[in-house]
Amino acid sequence: MLNQPVLVLNQNYEPLNICSAKRAIILVVLGKAEIVERHNALIRSVSMSIPLPSIVRLGIYIHHPFEKIVLSKRNIIKRDGHRCQYCGTTQGPMTIDHVIPKNLKGEDSWENMVCACIKCNNKKGHRLPEEAEMKLLRTPRKPANVVFIRHIVTISDHRWKPYLFME
Repeated sequence: MLNQPVLVLNQNYEPLNICSAKRAIILVVLGKAEIVERHNALIRSVSMSIPLPSIVRLGIYIHHPFEKIVLSKRNIIKRDGHRCQYCGTTQGPMTIDHVIPKNLKGEDSWENMVCACIKCNNKKGHRLPEEAEMKLLRTPRKPANVVFIRHIVTISDHRWKPYLFME
């Protein structure tokens, strides 16, 4: 029970991190955080009982310069939800496609790389999407850090959704 994931929010309700329930309870007991959402279970000690937290909010604002998200094949596929950005399939292995191909001076950047299934990647080849008569499902852009918080664990707790902008 103490290893369950707990969403940690900054004072302004911005998602910061995910920690274990044990760490969240320590933050609450020390007065550094408050429980925003809780499970039905209680954690008991000799002198007190505390609800098992699902979401905690820090008592003071933490200026947290987010780490730069590394541009990698894995992170592009994560950003795009393991979905081909041309046909929409989530089946089979995925590759990375440069929207503007490298042979046409396309760069390795968040805005120029998308997740693509092998079939669509081969169909597009070294052409622009318009030349291959293919359309992107959405314009690629650099992801927000909250996108990667979503992927740290499988979110089975519906209480997290409003705080991760998923509703």
